[in-house]
Amino acid sequence: MIFKRRVGTLSVYLLLAAFAFAFLVPVAMMLFGSFKPDDQVLVQAARSGSLLPAEFGWFNYRDVFARVPFTRYLFNSAFISVCIVAGGLLVNSLAAYAFARLQWPGRDWLLLVVIALMIIPLEAIAVPLFYEVTLLGWRDTYWVQIIPFIANAFSIYLFYTFFLGLPRELEEAARIDGAGPWRIFFRIVAPNAKPVFATVAILSFLTQWGALLWPLMVTHSEAVRPLPLGIATFYSLPPLQWGDIFAFGVMMVTPVLLIFVLFQRWFVQGVATTGVKG
Repeated sequence: MIFKRRVGTLSVYLLLAAFAFAFLVPVAMMLFGSFKPDDQVLVQAARSGSLLPAEFGWFNYRDVFARVPFTRYLFNSAFISVCIVAGGLLVNSLAAYAFARLQWPGRDWLLLVVIALMIIPLEAIAVPLFYEVTLLGWRDTYWVQIIPFIANAFSIYLFYTFFLGLPRELEEAARIDGAGPWRIFFRIVAPNAKPVFATVAILSFLTQWGALLWPLMVTHSEAVRPLPLGIATFYSLPPLQWGDIFAFGVMMVTPVLLIFVLFQRWFVQGVATTGVKG
């Protein structure tokens, strides 16, 4: 019995290691390829079977800054993502608290609407949303990439499930001391909901950092172009240089990895407490 259990455990670890290897190989190719001369990016790995460059160099990274306004793309993505995350944390948490704790007419029906909106993808509403922002004159601005994505049904649901699990005694004690709903939320509820705030922040940041379809539809100038659209246009910019493209990709992915590493503990705790299962 013990032998079978160990064999089963070993099989699971081997399977997980195989999946990890399959996911890490493209990342390694991008990382090491960003330090290779363009004529060796694909050829060296195919001939020698080695991903490591014969000689490390930063020339591909210099080429990216010389060929496109990468700094501008980086600022645009950071500004848009931070605004969406900050605004979304405020708006979605307040909406979720109203659903979880306050009593008002039509609350349950509106909650069902919010849950139903979770299954509607952006592609299904992209065209009417594009028509609406065109009428408002928002195209090719920061507003068109920020405002439509602050309120998010999935974020509201995550906050809602977490707030339901918070003990009501803390809020009742504050209410006895004369605190109103606003003070209770910002002084009692929010400080005890750090894990779910971190979870929603990371998920929102990852989603917006990699958004491509909507910026492609509503922007056309480099002044407001984010990184995903920037690398898409960079890929079509002659001459095609894989080393430069890999360097662009490494610089685009690095901020996401840093954000996840910094908030990993809160993210894992938030996922466990909000009931999100893989």
